[in-house]
Amino acid sequence: MPLPILRRLVCLFLAVTAVGAAAAAENDWRFDSIDGGQITLSQWQGQPILVVNTASRCGFTDQYDGLQALYDRYRDAGLVVLAVPSQDFKQELATNEKVKEFCELNFDLDMPMTTITPVRGEGAHDFYKWVAASTGFAPAWNFNKILLGPRGEVVATYGSMVRPQAPRLTREIEALLAAG
Repeated sequence: MPLPILRRLVCLFLAVTAVGAAAAAENDWRFDSIDGGQITLSQWQGQPILVVNTASRCGFTDQYDGLQALYDRYRDAGLVVLAVPSQDFKQELATNEKVKEFCELNFDLDMPMTTITPVRGEGAHDFYKWVAASTGFAPAWNFNKILLGPRGEVVATYGSMVRPQAPRLTREIEALLAAG
């Protein structure tokens, strides 16, 4: 590829990346916490965040164990794992209280968790609408993962089949933690 074209592509890539980071920074995404109150992604500014849409009655629900293990392994280094229960795929329990109890009793979760939240379509939470508009990614099923960098930019997205301990996911997390 000729050098002038390569330079233009690099400049375009950097501009798009900067616009995505700026949009993420100016949008202080807020979620209702399953524990009461609000969760704002800006409270973890400067830290990588793995946002995962979850469900209690899904074939992938065992990934809660892996998510908690990931959180335990990297939390002191700065990683946040945010579970976002959703009923979009008709596999979540009926109430926030039942979800919280299920996760505490079956998986001993202590990672941050939102209330039951839509993640797809017109009714999706604004965070998920922003991710879809800026990256083209929308959860196709439960336990899809969105990795945010320290400035709130989308670094990578993963489908349900990518387990929390998958090397390609942990490599990205480790790179973000090393850079921060």
